Amino acid sequence: MANITNIYSGTLADIEKLDGPLSQRVYTALRDAILDMKIAPGEVLRKATICEQFGVSRSPVAEALTRLSGEGLVDVIPQSATRVTRFSLEEIREECFLRDAVEVAAVKRVATTRTDAQLLQLSRNIRLQSLLVEDKDFHGFFEADEAFHAMLLEFTGFRSVAAIAGQLSLQLRRARVLILPEEGRPAETVIEHTAVLDAIRASDEDGAARAMRHHLGQLIVRIEPLEKQYPDFFR
Repeated sequence: MANITNIYSGTLADIEKLDGPLSQRVYTALRDAILDMKIAPGEVLRKATICEQFGVSRSPVAEALTRLSGEGLVDVIPQSATRVTRFSLEEIREECFLRDAVEVAAVKRVATTRTDAQLLQLSRNIRLQSLLVEDKDFHGFFEADEAFHAMLLEFTGFRSVAAIAGQLSLQLRRARVLILPEEGRPAETVIEHTAVLDAIRASDEDGAARAMRHHLGQLIVRIEPLEKQYPDFFR
């Protein structure tokens, strides 16, 4: 993990290549680095260092940190320091609960409404996952895994579901990065995703719900040991 006070080239995104106003680009670069665990939980974020890194004034940095604080990704302590938020197992369990509620309901709906085009997109994604596992490209696999779940939420037809679900699982996303690569788990994930897709293809909403609930249930079992493995990352 990289400390933002000792940033090396490539740790943070080049904001010149991002879209939007300056404060939005600073926010996006910091947010992505936090979610990808390039900046570790508990690390101090110094405004002066961030300004120097990005070549910007303090105003867009302050605005970006305020937004990140609102999302629970940083803790701003007045007259003291700003730190990347440490994990809380209680919060992660809550996010797992919420994710289960949303995604199980989503696959039940998709199983009864899916189109051939949607089935093709999901099938292609799973084939990509398999190739990435074979290549041991775990970062690529993580992104394909995220895309699979995002598609299922999108296919519900409810426009806000994916965005809301993403906001409700920010800590969970960071924790998931810590358990990759875990020996054998990516291959198991492909099998579990395939079971979900098979049930959706068969229009079996109860089967899709069972397959998704089983898949999501594997996550917290693997995250809980992280508290002992990375004690500095937890509060």
